[in-house]
Amino acid sequence: MPHGDITHIDIPVTDLDQAQRFYSELFGWQIAELPGFEGYPMWQAPNKISGGGLAPRGEGFTQPRSYVEVDSIDEALATAEANGGRVLMAKAPISETSWWAIFEDPFGNHIGLYEGTTDTQAPEA
Repeated sequence: MPHGDITHIDIPVTDLDQAQRFYSELFGWQIAELPGFEGYPMWQAPNKISGGGLAPRGEGFTQPRSYVEVDSIDEALATAEANGGRVLMAKAPISETSWWAIFEDPFGNHIGLYEGTTDTQAPEA
């Protein structure tokens, strides 16, 4: 995905099993826990483009969070801070080739950042 595209949306839930059934029935999403991401079921919309995860609801994570792909999380966080944003979670690894971070914009919205490549395809059966 190009720089600036929304690449992933996390939805906070209190019951992973119920959430999987709910969103699968409601929207026809394919939802599965992929190897290496156990306890974090990922959803994919029928268009095979939109997707995200179902994650435990917790303090500071009570509303869906969109993740925007960037070329450099470090540069994006510096730019966000220079323009009134605040880093909530510094750059952290997802895998050997991908990272994420979270910042708050000047309006109180929590936005995720994504850098790199992550293989989230289930192995062929």
